Amino acid sequence: MVTFREATIEEPSAARLLDEYFASRAAGFPAELGEYRVNRPNADDFVPPRGVFLIVEGETIEGEPGDVGCGGIRLLESPSDAVRYEVKHIWLEPHTRGQRIGRALLDELERRARAFGAQELVLDTNASLHAANALYRSAGYESIPPYNDNPNATNWFLKRL
Repeated sequence: MVTFREATIEEPSAARLLDEYFASRAAGFPAELGEYRVNRPNADDFVPPRGVFLIVEGETIEGEPGDVGCGGIRLLESPSDAVRYEVKHIWLEPHTRGQRIGRALLDELERRARAFGAQELVLDTNASLHAANALYRSAGYESIPPYNDNPNATNWFLKRL
């Protein structure tokens, strides 16, 4: 069983998980797209009600209680009048994948976004992240044209809440 706790991105556990996220993305980034560019998040963007950053509490690879994932949402300007939040930095340690924890984390982020008044959620990702793309599609996210200029992204998604 996993639980979620709010954290600042500067907390040691959050910083460690974000470092793992960025290292994994850089290591698996498609060579034809060049070099992965790390863009560390702004801590102020993940403070309620502007956003929130969650730590996934679960079991370490050794079976001990520990922090095994993270993800956040942040308020984003929308080209329409809709209140828009963006899903950012969903990461799970490899030993936890395939256990529906990513779905639970995404569901919790959506719940928090609704509580902040979000009417839509957007996110960007890379086509090489097959499981992530499948997760977003199965959760009701639809492909949209790019809403940002993230050089690491190849796919952009929207979900109306």
